[in-house]
Amino acid sequence: MYAVIDCNNFFVSCELVFNPQLKGRPVVVASNNDGVIVSRSAEAKKLGIPMGAVIFKWRDTIDHFQVKVFSGNFALYGDMSRRVMDILHTMANKVEVYSIDEAFLDLNEIWSENNLAYGHEIRRRILQWTGIPVSVGIGMTKTLAKAAVEIAKKQPQFGGVYSAEAIDFDDRLDRLEVGDIWGIGRQYSAFLNRNGIYTARQFKYVSDTWVKQNMTVGGQRTLLELRGIPCVQFNHVRERRKGIVSSRSFGRPVETLREMRESVALYTARAIERLRSDHSLASFIQVYITTNYHKREEAQYANAAGFSLEQPSCYTPDFILGAQQALTTIFKPGYRYKKAFIMLLGITPDNQIQLNMFKEYKSDKRDRKLMRAVDILNNRYGRESVGYAASGIGRAWRPRAATLSRRYTTNWFDIPVVMVKPCLPVYLSKAWQAGDKIKRWKDTIA
Repeated sequence: MYAVIDCNNFFVSCELVFNPQLKGRPVVVASNNDGVIVSRSAEAKKLGIPMGAVIFKWRDTIDHFQVKVFSGNFALYGDMSRRVMDILHTMANKVEVYSIDEAFLDLNEIWSENNLAYGHEIRRRILQWTGIPVSVGIGMTKTLAKAAVEIAKKQPQFGGVYSAEAIDFDDRLDRLEVGDIWGIGRQYSAFLNRNGIYTARQFKYVSDTWVKQNMTVGGQRTLLELRGIPCVQFNHVRERRKGIVSSRSFGRPVETLREMRESVALYTARAIERLRSDHSLASFIQVYITTNYHKREEAQYANAAGFSLEQPSCYTPDFILGAQQALTTIFKPGYRYKKAFIMLLGITPDNQIQLNMFKEYKSDKRDRKLMRAVDILNNRYGRESVGYAASGIGRAWRPRAATLSRRYTTNWFDIPVVMVKPCLPVYLSKAWQAGDKIKRWKDTIA
């Protein structure tokens, strides 16, 4: 048996933990640069605001219904995600972190008389300890658990927890669109609709031969999983990334090499931070720059270049130097650049360095100690407490974040302030003991 824990409207839920006065109001979270909506509260969904909606196209709806818009505060969301996952690790021996707001639990090693009751306990503990509401789906396969969690989210009578072992599970699948099945993407959903398959139940009982002839091996696995035959392996050991990308759109067009150098240096530093967090090394960095292809009236240009290191490393200054050398070969003045991104390749574990017989091996013990000290300081006192001069100071090109909330859990200066006020019942009880008549306190009670 497996369970999947899915945080409800995760980014919005993180904001509501620290802004409870907004509960019941439509709330959305925008992506970097305040361009696209990436998370919506239930109230915002009822207004018809779709996922991925462009902010300026929905400005009239947002203003008319007083929708609260938050800029993406990913430092906060990442820390809240870590807290949720830490709780899950206390409740199961094997946890597969699937995304920032979702994880699978292997229930086979957990003794429980009632898996549903255990699911409710998981939900209660996460809500009490973090304030984040979650939905829990339980099933004999990961796909069944995902189907169950979709039912739990969309049908509130189950209290946020549902099991695919329920007697009425097939009836519930009749109300679940085929596109909501884990592993069925947008194209397959449209293809199945054209062939008269609209619900998850219809797909569950479709012919094996038809699926084999018309869908890939992935489609066959999804079908078998939906029938209770495990095909997707549970992987509780986090895999090392094979490639790391760091990218942001600029808050305004960048036209100078100096500003482009700053952005490339900053994105490189962040990519190498992730590399070190995986205990990995990289040997190649690629730089890509592009103009805004949406603005057809402007001259368009895009290009990429790379830089190879003599031996794998995680030393940020070496990569910044290499990235800037690559940038110099592709940057052309006279263009209004919209975006830059960095990609790290040639990634290997930091304890498995492939030596080059034509190059002398350079010990990097001192470099690693320096980087470890920088990471410790930044983790303790906040990101970029120790930074690199190459990444600039003013950064006028930074992405727009006009409605960014505070970093409540990751910055000492943004810790929430609690206002303590005298409690009204204390006054009333004292007045009652003094023999005052209640009518003297009508205005106070009102």
